[in-house]
Amino acid sequence: MTKRFKILIVDDVPKNIQVIANLLGDERYDISYATNGQQALGQIDEIKFDLILLDIMMPEMDGYEVCRRIKSRTVANEIPIIFITAKTDEASLLEAFDAGGQDYVTKPFNAPELMARVKTHLKLKAFEDSQQVVIDNALAELKNLNKEIVETQKEVIFTMGSIGETRSKETGLHVKRVAEYSRLLASMSGLNEVEADMIAMASPMHDIGKVGIPDAILNKKGRLTDEEFKVMKTHAVLGYDMLKHSDRMLMRTAAIIALEHHEKWDGTGYPSASSEDAIHIYGRITALADVFDALGSERCYKKSWEDEKIFELLREQSGKHFDPNLISVFFDNIDKFFEVREKYKDIV
Repeated sequence: MTKRFKILIVDDVPKNIQVIANLLGDERYDISYATNGQQALGQIDEIKFDLILLDIMMPEMDGYEVCRRIKSRTVANEIPIIFITAKTDEASLLEAFDAGGQDYVTKPFNAPELMARVKTHLKLKAFEDSQQVVIDNALAELKNLNKEIVETQKEVIFTMGSIGETRSKETGLHVKRVAEYSRLLASMSGLNEVEADMIAMASPMHDIGKVGIPDAILNKKGRLTDEEFKVMKTHAVLGYDMLKHSDRMLMRTAAIIALEHHEKWDGTGYPSASSEDAIHIYGRITALADVFDALGSERCYKKSWEDEKIFELLREQSGKHFDPNLISVFFDNIDKFFEVREKYKDIV
């Protein structure tokens, strides 16, 4: 079925409108008209026109101003405008183009010329519209593809993180809880949504370096010896070395977290004994999220702690192990952390 093009004729002289309408008035066109600028702008807000034929010399608001206002509107700025004008001087025609017009026809106009210009601009508009559909479809497909890539990245990262946890007899739900705790701490401490999402996606790999730790140390029941603990501490650098080579923001974030999530606010952590703001905020966030979940979870070397005992330790370690601002954020929003813990609780 042939498309019926919508054309708006704007002229303060009804006779001129009628003449043009009679010329265009075949079954291919739906004709609308306005006798002043305000009427024209009102119709443009309601109808998606394919072409506007616009007189220049009108009272109150001339064609130049009407054109400029049309072009300033996002929904209408792609509509081609042909000026119908008795002005033929160069300055007037230049102003018409500067205002945003695509073409002009002088009065008294030649009917075949007017029809030819109308058909040409409608063909161009139809072609542009068809190309825009192609572009929009391609962008939608690309968006879906990017979403699929991101989801695949999340799944791969979560799986890699779970490998490290599984070797140390921990559950994938620990990884998920740490990710969601990290997201909460990030967003509630002022980081933007992109960074909060990035930390949540990257934090599952905080202990990926444990894949390089011998099972005898990783799963030892009871306290590690000093030498064993030295080996255990190498997992931070091992994880960083695995992840540091990528230029992608997600992997860079994961590398920072792997390296710094055992640093302490007072400088007594490892591997670099960094302190306070010298520890990246990503590391500080994951450190608190990891310890909070680890204390409340049963491990091969310990029983889970009661909440009050956990809270007592976190308060006592504010300004020592943990960033005091993050501790405040945690306790100010404790109910939200409980919601995450309940949603992703271990199945006994």
